[in-house]
Amino acid sequence: MRLKPSLPQHISGWQLPPGWEWGEDGLFGDQRHYQELIDGLGRSLALVTAPNPAYTGWLHSEAQHLAHRSHPSIPTTYHYWTEQPESRRGPGYLRRWITGESVRAHLSRLGAAEIPYVLQVLRGAASTLSYLHDSGTSHGALSADTVWVTPTGRLWMLEWQWAIPRRDIPNGLRPNRERTAADGTRVSLTEPPEWSGGEWAPTAATDQWQLAAMCFAALTGEDPPSVDIPPVRLMRPECPASVATAIDRALLQNPDERFHSIAAFLRVADRGYVSKSTFVMPEPENGAPVTELSHESRVRWALGDDYEVLSDLGSGSFGRVWRARDLSLEREVAIKVLHPHIAVDGRAVGAFWREAKLAAQLAHPAIVPIYDWDSRGDLSWYTMELAEEGSVASLIERSGPRTLSEIAEPVEMVLEGLSAAHAVGIVHRDLKPENILIDRYRRWRITDFGIANATGEEITGTTGTPAFAAPEQLLGEPQGPTADLFALAGIVLFALSGAPPFGDGDPQAILARQLTEKIDLSSCPAPVAEWLRTALSPNPEDRFSDANAMKQAWREAVRLSLRRERSGWWRRSAS
Repeated sequence: MRLKPSLPQHISGWQLPPGWEWGEDGLFGDQRHYQELIDGLGRSLALVTAPNPAYTGWLHSEAQHLAHRSHPSIPTTYHYWTEQPESRRGPGYLRRWITGESVRAHLSRLGAAEIPYVLQVLRGAASTLSYLHDSGTSHGALSADTVWVTPTGRLWMLEWQWAIPRRDIPNGLRPNRERTAADGTRVSLTEPPEWSGGEWAPTAATDQWQLAAMCFAALTGEDPPSVDIPPVRLMRPECPASVATAIDRALLQNPDERFHSIAAFLRVADRGYVSKSTFVMPEPENGAPVTELSHESRVRWALGDDYEVLSDLGSGSFGRVWRARDLSLEREVAIKVLHPHIAVDGRAVGAFWREAKLAAQLAHPAIVPIYDWDSRGDLSWYTMELAEEGSVASLIERSGPRTLSEIAEPVEMVLEGLSAAHAVGIVHRDLKPENILIDRYRRWRITDFGIANATGEEITGTTGTPAFAAPEQLLGEPQGPTADLFALAGIVLFALSGAPPFGDGDPQAILARQLTEKIDLSSCPAPVAEWLRTALSPNPEDRFSDANAMKQAWREAVRLSLRRERSGWWRRSAS
């Protein structure tokens, strides 16, 4: 049972439709509040409201304009709730809940951004602004807090309350220059020189300047100064000349000297840019020299007839994963391409196809489905469903440890998926937070069966990722289904605490802590701590007998823990 979160006063008395419930997250924006809802279909939606009741007309205009816009980076209005005293809800509108982080949060976490990330943000934001400008509209509040990127690389632009006709915005209001961001830090809106006198007059030229200012901040780690902005390459020498030239021009003080359009800005920025990742071709038999080409270019060449490659999602044990658009079916997918240095090994290619076939055989909601596999030239790949919310690893890195109520159902579903795999003799052997992906319904789903065993025989040899591998895997001893159960328990503790169960780093040190059962469970409720002790036992025979037994025990541990939590909440409220 999910506990009702703490809601702001203006929506605390709302009554949701039957089968709906409040989500875990909520945050304040600029004259807006965004609260997560879970609808009757299990989707995460955002309820957008105006805390000030005088702004109801403004909120309605925002919802109307969003409902009529169609662009991949603009969240569409699903429904508008007018004020309804009989049902005690409204006004507010529903749109998709955006999971990810703002450009500013990314910079705060990692410092100055990598060039590919900046190009990804520039392309996505420029495409959105170009769409707006074609309809005669400007955004007017573009900043590192306005642009969000999901774990899969999809870009969203927010704060649409300012991108509507000025007549619908209450007199005297403009985007806040200084406000508190969702993470509690103070942020400021970087303003173009045209607004130096205090006027807010958004145009296509000011949108261009704010986009360039955001890219400047991403590349250099600081906002551009109000006057005498230094050249980008002086601040970031490795920035490609085409990118730096475009940003420098878009930041010119005189609007007439900037680009005549966002599209022109993007064309110059993209000109001559080449990914620094390389693909080293094997030396052919005729003795011709080895040729070094961009790996990204090779992937785009191989997939170009069928897919549009959108962004890089990361690298796994066998290959690199790309986010792409299936051109024939008009859907976004994830494509795993075998690493070039592995592709020259026939056995590795065979194992890669075997991974795809294993996953394709396991039709279960908790296992990422495989759509297709193919090869062209010396590249091999398979296509799978895109898990839009990233992985458990990226979730914890981005947002920190999760609550028990949030992960209770996802963990249960993963155990059901493991039960289905084990029933047909497949042991994953490399479960870790990076291999548990999250879809838009917040379901956790297993992926990457690269070293799975489908023979039903006991396997020996060192396998898995040390921080989450069972002791028998680190010792090279026979490994069965309970190795997967051990790993999943480690993932659960990681999700609750933010740290691997036995630390990270040296496998021998991890093994020593596993065998002596040195683990801190003090932060977990007693029933969950006991469940973890059983699942993380160094002796496979002392763990749960199978995934189904582990699931039943997990369900009971969660029930007892949340009941005690609710009881404690009632006592605190009554005191």
